[in-house]
Amino acid sequence: MAAIRSNPEIRSSLTVHPGKPFPMGATLTPTGIRFVVFSRHATAVTLLLFDEPEQEPTWEVDLDAGVHRTGDLWHAEIEGLGPGQLYALRVHGPFLPDRGHRFNAECPLLDPYARALTGVAAWDLKSTRLDLVTGPGKSRDGNFPRCIVTPEDFDWKGDRPPRIPLEDSVLYEMHVRGFTRHESSDVLHPGTFRGVVEKIPYLKDLGVTAVELLPVHEFNENEIHRFNPLTRERLKNYWGYSTVGFFAPKGSYAASGAMGEQVNEFKSMVRDLHEAGIEVILDVVFNHTAEGGIIGSTFCFRGLDNRIYYMLEEGGRTYRNFTGCGNTVNCNHPVVMDFILDCLRYWVMDMHVDGFRFDLASVLARGPGGDLLEDPPLVDRIAEDSLLRGTKIIAEAWDAAGAYQVGSFHGHRWAEWNGRYRDDVRRFWRGDAHAASPLATRIAGSSDLYQTGGRRPYHSINFLTCHDGFTLRDLVSYASKHNEANGEWNRDGDSHEVSWNSGVEGETSSPRFNRLRRRQVKSLLATLLVSQGVPMLLSGDEFYRTQGGNNNTYCQDNATSWLDWRLLEKEAGLHRFVRGLIAFRKRHPGLRRTDFFRRDSGRVEGKKEKKDIVWLGPGGKAPDWSSKSRSLACLLDGDRTQTLAEEEDADLLLIFHNDRLPVNWKLPAAPGGARWMRVVDTGREAPHDFLDPGDEVPVGRDERLR
Repeated sequence: MAAIRSNPEIRSSLTVHPGKPFPMGATLTPTGIRFVVFSRHATAVTLLLFDEPEQEPTWEVDLDAGVHRTGDLWHAEIEGLGPGQLYALRVHGPFLPDRGHRFNAECPLLDPYARALTGVAAWDLKSTRLDLVTGPGKSRDGNFPRCIVTPEDFDWKGDRPPRIPLEDSVLYEMHVRGFTRHESSDVLHPGTFRGVVEKIPYLKDLGVTAVELLPVHEFNENEIHRFNPLTRERLKNYWGYSTVGFFAPKGSYAASGAMGEQVNEFKSMVRDLHEAGIEVILDVVFNHTAEGGIIGSTFCFRGLDNRIYYMLEEGGRTYRNFTGCGNTVNCNHPVVMDFILDCLRYWVMDMHVDGFRFDLASVLARGPGGDLLEDPPLVDRIAEDSLLRGTKIIAEAWDAAGAYQVGSFHGHRWAEWNGRYRDDVRRFWRGDAHAASPLATRIAGSSDLYQTGGRRPYHSINFLTCHDGFTLRDLVSYASKHNEANGEWNRDGDSHEVSWNSGVEGETSSPRFNRLRRRQVKSLLATLLVSQGVPMLLSGDEFYRTQGGNNNTYCQDNATSWLDWRLLEKEAGLHRFVRGLIAFRKRHPGLRRTDFFRRDSGRVEGKKEKKDIVWLGPGGKAPDWSSKSRSLACLLDGDRTQTLAEEEDADLLLIFHNDRLPVNWKLPAAPGGARWMRVVDTGREAPHDFLDPGDEVPVGRDERLR
């Protein structure tokens, strides 16, 4: 039996059946909708059905535990409902904070498996905090979001994933809204999934193989209640690392509305990117939720079963905080593991995405007590899951509580954001001491981090900049962060960026300083794109984007963060340089090895041993590995590229020179009596800094480098 309370003026009858306890969430059936939700410690569950957003429920269906509960799953199937149905939950249970229970039947709850949400942008998260301060109380917000039952009628037109090998990938980290929101983007649907589709020709021309999207799961951009002290502009959650709905694409990123349209618009974007040969990787945030800490909000997991979903301490009263965001998801609890895996499978099977970057992934390796597990079950299950085996899985292998697992994240499948690569390459081009040897290790694939663990060079995701930190232009323009606009007195953001201002802080009109900065940017980009491993570019770096020295733009939904597409024309030379380098990398399998360089002497050519890599200094002999060294070169044997296709390649000579003084470089003899041909020289102005195929120029044995 189910008790039903209704508004008789709207609908006269409703038929409720027990239904089955699977699958989770709301599922369309031939006659209606089946609802299934988990709660172990609830005493009762009420299903709220709405005909319109922002209205009171049309129906409230009280589920009978004797009929509508199987184990810990509450379920019902209701006839006559269909796509577009709006719903939420009320869950009754004990409010015993000292034991970790925070049920509040007066607060409506979101279904964690909801495929779409509406009303998130107008929602005040503060309205759901009463129960943590004074005990259970009624939510003050009539704009609480509603879950939407979405149709399943999308035409994929035979879409299949591109399945680009990881070693052949070039990643492009971008924010869906910021990519096209600026008025200069020249798209019909700025700041949306459709806006990304309109820019596909640009992405294809640039040559990237995958977009890595900052969070597209539903989040509340209005959760920040601060103002920019410089402009009095309301600050917003721009990045989206505060998930409200893990199965739901962001409604405000849809051009046609947020009543379920966001699902098909996201699918259309994925389908069209795939048609262009570009993969889609999602940045996912399973380490914490938007419910926050002890004075946070109750709108989903906390009201469903706080003890199950979160890591608790002090007997359950407070939350462990390994994320810096107030709470930590209890990732290795079996129920939570199932939820995370269900979510990943949904985005792969139903939404056709190609992989995931896991924010603060070290949290995924922590047990319920917060300790780092030797063999974390969730990490292994993600790697070994049969439906996820074809996807790319990338770990941000650290968290906010001191765990730093770069090079030691669990399992052979996981790639990692290589923070050591970022810092070591930056240090060399900044001119630090003791930088030549670390640079050699990084451009050779970071064997110190990945070889002993049985992984390959392509498990290193090499990057110099990302959303979190300076842009590449700011990296060579600012010695310190300038985050005053965030309203936190410049205390937020990393205070230890390995940056340099090239001699003057911030923007300058000096031709000398600007030439130096562009040369440094080109040297950094060239290093990234000739290194073993997988390069990742930050969107806009290819045309010299600035954030004005702000290295933590999480709350800047404005021109500070949006791409200014006018720079594409102004910095056409740099854009051409980056596009050419990406194409150069694709032409040379020797830059995309699947094995590390050999430590033995290599093969014998005539009477002479030939190594697959040889390190050189300016005199043509062994390099100077001392603390003062600023010059380094490596010679790659193109016959020993060892790619999966066993391709042969031309020999490549890569020279890295960062001394204030020019140097005469004695080049090694080219193989077979050939001559070396110059392709890249970051010391030259465009278009001579990169030469297209057929335009390369020969160089002599003695080359003078600046």
